[in-house]
Amino acid sequence: MKKTKMLKKNYEFRRVLSKGKYYSGKNIEAFIKDNNKNCNFLGLAISVKIGKAVRRNKLKRLLRESYKNMESNLKVGHSIVFLWKKKTNLDNATFQNINSDMNIIFEKSNMKIKESNL
Repeated sequence: MKKTKMLKKNYEFRRVLSKGKYYSGKNIEAFIKDNNKNCNFLGLAISVKIGKAVRRNKLKRLLRESYKNMESNLKVGHSIVFLWKKKTNLDNATFQNINSDMNIIFEKSNMKIKESNL
């Protein structure tokens, strides 16, 4: 199974957040920027104000898993940072809600590969 490449350095996050395009769903926000590489990089930034560490880590696991399920259907060469909206309650953090938000964001950003019916 292919491992998701992650953004780790502060300057990588700052570059995507400052120069990337902004897309929003009901619960999550995304900043997407071209990286001129042959793979996508994922970054997750969950604020301390959202909740305690256990809830933040659960949210990050849900975001990572949802992204991993759609990663094969996305165009390559982008850096993506997902943020959880601060005003949104953590009770909305279900796999279905996150998955539908990611679908909406990737369709808005034109990152989805068109699936042909054979």
